[in-house]
Amino acid sequence: MAAFVSDTAPESSSFSKTFYDSLLEVPEGEHLRTCLQCGTCSGVCPFGYLMEFPPGRMISYLRADIFDKVMDSESVWMCVSCYACTQVCPSKIPLTPGLMTRAKEELLLAGNIPKELQSALENSQRYGNPLGESPRKRANWAKGLDPEVAIMRKIDRPVDILWFVGDYPSYHPRVQLASRALVQILNVLDIDFGILGPEENSDADSQRLAGERGLFEMLAEKNGQALSKYQFNEIITTDPHAYNALRNEYPGLGISHPVRHYTQFLADRLDQLLPLLTQEVKAKVTFHDPCYLGRANGVYDEPRTLLEAIPGIKLVEMQHNRSTSLCCGGGGGGMWLDGFQWEKAHVRLSEWRVREAISVDADVLAVACPYESPRFEDAAKMVEGAGQLRVKDIAELLVDAMED
Repeated sequence: MAAFVSDTAPESSSFSKTFYDSLLEVPEGEHLRTCLQCGTCSGVCPFGYLMEFPPGRMISYLRADIFDKVMDSESVWMCVSCYACTQVCPSKIPLTPGLMTRAKEELLLAGNIPKELQSALENSQRYGNPLGESPRKRANWAKGLDPEVAIMRKIDRPVDILWFVGDYPSYHPRVQLASRALVQILNVLDIDFGILGPEENSDADSQRLAGERGLFEMLAEKNGQALSKYQFNEIITTDPHAYNALRNEYPGLGISHPVRHYTQFLADRLDQLLPLLTQEVKAKVTFHDPCYLGRANGVYDEPRTLLEAIPGIKLVEMQHNRSTSLCCGGGGGGMWLDGFQWEKAHVRLSEWRVREAISVDADVLAVACPYESPRFEDAAKMVEGAGQLRVKDIAELLVDAMED
């Protein structure tokens, strides 16, 4: 096996050596030493077939002390941080949080960044969300709901559950429907919950994975300060990316709270939910495992438990499911790189997934991540035969089963 440049390079100023040393600081980063050059990571990467430098080749260039050539390419921006390469690596190398994210950090420092991603990062810094929406409007999605959704700074009392809503559930018109559905479920279960509202900032996990570690830490600190002002027993999140940040990244910054994704929270209350699910939802449903709920955090069963509890639903699996699930294309900055990636690939990952859904004759593509409803609905308009496919958040399907 070839030696790594860090073991052989005499000059500490070597970019390849400096970069490699930084990878060793990532949790389990030392596994990079044991890369087999098997190519499994590059083969499973959804865009690996067209990347000039898929993960395996990046490591070989690092070994050869010519990693600066990788930095001259835009290839790394095709990575959507889906964790597929990390999942299959036989040497357990943290490719997604280590190699790919660090490479993006270096590209950002060098100013080699697509304009649409730059815009999202600037919005995140200025407004606290990548959509560029006013922080004052962060709770507007809940207006008109009865009972009124409790905003922590207004009620000034402890709550059982602090719901970290997230960017797209707060601002995107399509995803707001799922937010309102979850409110209905929490209310009917008599859950005492509140939200941060205007005090909430982006969880910034996708910005971190797009290379903006400094921005991530800044927004995490703001969220940590907001959370520290209130008393609650547990956080729930709508967004798997927020769940990942709060569970795995924030504790390293001294921000630590019990946290669950809403599907975990509701599955734990299935005994309370079942008597409320009185209406049949006659549909063949297939579930898309979000990358940051599934591969990154191992949550596969709870969403399916909720779907199987809904009367009338027949749950069918797509060819790629659970740990082999295809990515929607939104993670790791992919939400803000659609134009760039279309120019390079002339295909969208979301369309691949929609094709799989219709291949199993699904009526409904069920989701549990706020990136997915708008992405899959747009994809369904472009895929032949997908005109009748409905995209529904699990919370929306549960509400459908509750309504008279």
